[in-house]
Order: sequence, then structure tokens, then C-alpha cells
Amino acid sequence: MIPIYLDKTARLLVIAFATLLYTVAGCDRRDAGVIGKWQSGGSNAMVWEFARDGSVLMGSAKGRYSFGDRGRVKIETSFGTSIYQFELAGDRMLLTDPTGSKLEFTRMK
Repeated sequence: MIPIYLDKTARLLVIAFATLLYTVAGCDRRDAGVIGKWQSGGSNAMVWEFARDGSVLMGSAKGRYSFGDRGRVKIETSFGTSIYQFELAGDRMLLTDPTGSKLEFTRMK
């Protein structure tokens, strides 16, 4: 016969494991890495600011962003929806649209 306190311990372990699994599944490293202000290069330099709540400010335009599969990010604004291939390496971010056009950003300090 197994003592009752082991059953309670087992239940607590299952609850703790489920909580840990839920927390880890909810964390997206791409999301954490993109948070902050980014400046594009070139003559038409623009600042994009990504927030933890999934909002993005592109100049004065507000929108929402979300990550999809295969390294893609979707950005939705009142003007439309864009899907980019997303690459993040340190303080550099590269967004490539389906036509191959690239947007390069550098993290602002």
C-alpha cells in the first residue's frame, strides 16, 4: 500500500510540471529578442518599436505582430497585413518579404 502523502506529492509534482511546461511553451525567444526600438538604414530611415504585448509602432503607424512557423513574422496594421521571413542576429534584424525585398534594422541603444 502506498502512503497517502505520496499521492499528494505526486499530484503536486504533476501540477508543478504542468505549470512549468505551460510557462516554457508561452515563452518565445524570438519575441523576447525583438522587444525594443529598431532603426532602419538608408535615406528613408525609420524607427520601429516592438512591445511585449504584441504591438508595434512603425514611425507613427500602429500595428500588431505575431510569430508564425518557419521563422516568419506577421505584421498587421490598418493599412494591411505583411508577412516577412524573420532573422535576428544580435543587434541586427532582417525582414524579407515574399518578393525578396529586404528591410534591415539595427537595435537602438
